[in-house]
Amino acid sequence: MSSSEEQSETGTGWPQPAPPERPEGPGGEPDPRPDAPDPDELSPLAPREEPDRDEAGAQPAEDVSVGLRGDRPALGGWVRSRLSTASVMIAALLALLGFTLVVQLKTTSTDPTAGATRQEDLVRILSDLDARENRLRQDIAGLEDSQRQLRSGEQGRQAALDEATRRADELGILAGTLPATGPGLTVRFEAGAKSISASRVLDAVQELRGAGAEAMQISGGDRATARIIASTYFLDGENGSLVVDGRRLTGPYTITVIGDPATMRTALNIPGGVVASVQGDGGNVIVEDREAAEVSALHAPIKLEHARPVS
Repeated sequence: MSSSEEQSETGTGWPQPAPPERPEGPGGEPDPRPDAPDPDELSPLAPREEPDRDEAGAQPAEDVSVGLRGDRPALGGWVRSRLSTASVMIAALLALLGFTLVVQLKTTSTDPTAGATRQEDLVRILSDLDARENRLRQDIAGLEDSQRQLRSGEQGRQAALDEATRRADELGILAGTLPATGPGLTVRFEAGAKSISASRVLDAVQELRGAGAEAMQISGGDRATARIIASTYFLDGENGSLVVDGRRLTGPYTITVIGDPATMRTALNIPGGVVASVQGDGGNVIVEDREAAEVSALHAPIKLEHARPVS
C-alpha cells in the first residue's frame, strides 16, 4: 500500500506507524505470550521513548497522568497514616484529661468538712493550734530544764533545796509562823453610836481574803496585836471589846493586810459591804494604801492530833 493510501485510511494526514514487532523467545522464536513486554523496556539501561506530542508540543493529558502515577509515589497513604497517628494521640490525651477531672471532682465532693468550713474559721482554727503548740512547747522546755537541774548532781540538790525553802516560807506565812512584808492596805474601824461588832470584823476579813489577801493581822487601841490565819475566830467581848483567838482587843481596830491594794479596796467598798454596813451603824472605815505593809505578829504553830499526810 502506498503512503498516500495509508494517510487516507487514518484520516489524519499522518503516516500510519508500523506495528510493533513481537519479542522473540529463548530460541529466537517469537514470544508466544500475547502481552509480553518488550525486552528493551524491561532493561534499566534502555532509553525511554518520548511520548508523542501534538503540534503545540504538549503531551496528551492521558499520558501525563500516567507518567505522574508511574514516576512519583502516591501521597494519599502517607497523609492518611499521619492523620491516624495524630488522632490516636489526641484521643489518648483527652481520655487522660477526663479521668483527672473526674478524680478531682470525686475527691472534692467526698470532703464535706472542707467545703462547708469558711476561710475565716480555718484561719482561726490554725491560729488556735499554733498558739496551743507554742504553749505546749514552752511547758515542755520548762519541765525539761527542771529535770536537767534535778539530775545534775550538786546543782540538782541545790535547786531542790531552794524549792523546798520557798514552799516552806509560803506555808509559814499562810500559817502565821513567819512575818511578812509587801504592798497592801491598812483598814481602820472607828465606832460610832454602836461599837464595832465581831461580825463586822469577820465580814471584812472574808472580803479581804476573797480579794487575794495573803497575810493579815489586827491591832487594838491598846496596841495588842493578833495574827489572822485560817483558824482565827472573833467574839464580842465586854464593854464593846473584841476577842481574837482568845486575846482581848479594844477599839479602834486596825487590820494590816498584804495583797493587791486596788482589788482589796474595791472589795471593801462594794454596795452593801463592810464600809457601808459600818457607816450605817454610825461608824467610819478609813482605808489607806501601803507600799510596804508589815505583818509582824506571829501565831503559835498548831499541833495536829488527827490529820496525817497521805503517803
